[in-house]
Amino acid sequence: MTLHAPNLSALSGIRHAFFTRKGGVSGGIYESLNGGVGSKDQPPHIAENRKRMAEAIGVSPERFITAYQIHSPEVVIADKPWDAASRPKADAIVTKTPGLGIGVTTADCGPVLFADPQARVVGAAHAGWRGAFGGVLEAAIEAMESLGAKRERIVVALGPMIRQPNYEVSADFMDKFIADHRGNARLFMPAKREGHALFNLPGYIAARLVRANVTRIEDTGHCTYADPSLFFSYRRSQHRAEADYGRHVNAIALVD
Repeated sequence: MTLHAPNLSALSGIRHAFFTRKGGVSGGIYESLNGGVGSKDQPPHIAENRKRMAEAIGVSPERFITAYQIHSPEVVIADKPWDAASRPKADAIVTKTPGLGIGVTTADCGPVLFADPQARVVGAAHAGWRGAFGGVLEAAIEAMESLGAKRERIVVALGPMIRQPNYEVSADFMDKFIADHRGNARLFMPAKREGHALFNLPGYIAARLVRANVTRIEDTGHCTYADPSLFFSYRRSQHRAEADYGRHVNAIALVD
């Protein structure tokens, strides 16, 4: 099963997908479409899963790329593919090269896909709280602009991520965000556990985008933690004391 955002699907010459855990060859805790190169899954299974993902967005497997993610604001501009061993350390990729599938891996963090259909520039960002707080979204927008995009034209889709009912954080975490921007207070609600709160990650991502003057935003609305049949979740795997967890790939490409 693959999810699509209607606002991106409406753009000609652009293919995208938020891949779920369905439709692959992996087994056990990785069942079945695990795309995480950094997971402990069998490499041949990961390679076959990523091949299927590449084909789904209309690119060849060797031209389907993700970065070595480090929860940072780092962005790389890609004009050709790289292999797994030479992946750059970054949390967003942008490109204007047709036939190059760019993606980010997630398992609770926010996948954000960008497209300027007029300039023919696309981007993908891995926006967990650290990356979003550090400016990865704004950095991705600036990198797209360096390739000719204009932020008022950029269309954005937010993919499956952990949602507020399942995202418990500490009071210190909440204080850090409110100190950074007073408006962030609305993104927290009380948790059952004293001294904790529930954080609205997609709301925070959307607010950062709007403050950056990118307003054409659509949210797919799915929670990775809440649906184990469809999604991998880092936090859920921790609560279950599992040895590892699978990763989703969220990808976009310019196609002819």
